[in-house]
Amino acid sequence: MTPFKKIVICGVGLIGGSFALALKKSGFKGKILGLERSPDILERAHALGIVDEPGLSLEETLRDADLIVLSVPVAQTGNALKMILPYWHDGLIVSDTGSTKTDVVAMARDVLGEKIAQFIPAHPIAGSEMNGPEAAVDDLFVGKKAVIAALPENSRADVERLADVWERCGAIIHHLTPENHDTVFGTVSHMPHLLAYGLVDYVANHPKSDLFFQYAASGFRDFTRIAGSSPEMWRDITLANRKQLLVELDAYLKEIELIRDLVDKADGCGLEKIYTNAQEARMNWLNAIENPEKKKMN
Repeated sequence: MTPFKKIVICGVGLIGGSFALALKKSGFKGKILGLERSPDILERAHALGIVDEPGLSLEETLRDADLIVLSVPVAQTGNALKMILPYWHDGLIVSDTGSTKTDVVAMARDVLGEKIAQFIPAHPIAGSEMNGPEAAVDDLFVGKKAVIAALPENSRADVERLADVWERCGAIIHHLTPENHDTVFGTVSHMPHLLAYGLVDYVANHPKSDLFFQYAASGFRDFTRIAGSSPEMWRDITLANRKQLLVELDAYLKEIELIRDLVDKADGCGLEKIYTNAQEARMNWLNAIENPEKKKMN
């Protein structure tokens, strides 16, 4: 498999920066360059060893790149593709790291037209509430899933090359359609972020906010950790997956209404049944991700 010689990462924050550091740790011999809205961010990324050369022109950065990874807020995907379109060439592969896929694919088709075959949607399932190049680490993707949501137009060889580069970062490759991706992550990723942001906003706006925060401890901290993530990024993700999120929020509201009714009726047996089912489901999930080989054997 032909290795990439020049990779350009558009957005060298947590995900893009960690991708670069992981590749360098794996022994990648090519050049890694970055694109950022702020020259200061690129300078910081260079100082941290994320990118090889800062301060190059757009033309110099993109010239002869054979892989471009868009690690930008999903709403900026279309603009990022328009920016690199004048430097497009045969053999180039462009991918992304966005948390939604159907909207990204729609933007890519609109901008790229027949060149869509060279765009391979992807999403590494890893992250942190921290932002910026200083948050990047070289082991962020080790043992984590990286979903490739390949399009019918993508060649098998290009998909395999992209999978190989993520595997070099330590990721485990999974394949989903863009539609299935957004259904799955709307439930297990996007909605939890909405709930965490909503709870913290509720407490912050409460008349007894200061008192509540004074006594908030580990349970509140653990539940709301992801509310420390980038508001800009999660605003875009929420709107991008709006249709699926509305379905999931409506279903979750019914669950909350059920629990409220049980509390109102002081129905301890009903509450315990829900709590027990949730506890067992969570334990089974944790056992499955901590012992994947055991699950395969069963």
